Amino acid sequence: MKIYSFEKLECWQWARDLAVWTYGATKSFPAEEKFGLTSQMRRASISIASNIAEGTSRKTAKDQSHFSTISYSSTIELLNDLIIAKDLKFLSDDDYLTGRERIEKQTLLIAGLRKSQQKINFRSLLNFLNL
Repeated sequence: MKIYSFEKLECWQWARDLAVWTYGATKSFPAEEKFGLTSQMRRASISIASNIAEGTSRKTAKDQSHFSTISYSSTIELLNDLIIAKDLKFLSDDDYLTGRERIEKQTLLIAGLRKSQQKINFRSLLNFLNL
């Protein structure tokens, strides 16, 4: 079985774990939140991993970086939703802190990925200009 490049990225692996964690954390949310906060948090968590994966299929560093930016934005959206879930007492203090720690790690990993993509883009420009 072929292993795709995104599967090797720590950033994607962490995002995948974050999505699984989010599904577990939202399992006990009230039933009336099924199409509200539960769905929103789950979609945001899936978006993080999906955009990292999709970005690896792009040919230019600029396009790759764009998808990393979307992934980062989805991570911040998930943080916002986590805070609201805590305010509504849908999450325990422990789950909230665990979620924040996971999200903090995810933002650092995405920032590193995006930085490396932007360096590649800068190197391509220098090569193009023959510098």
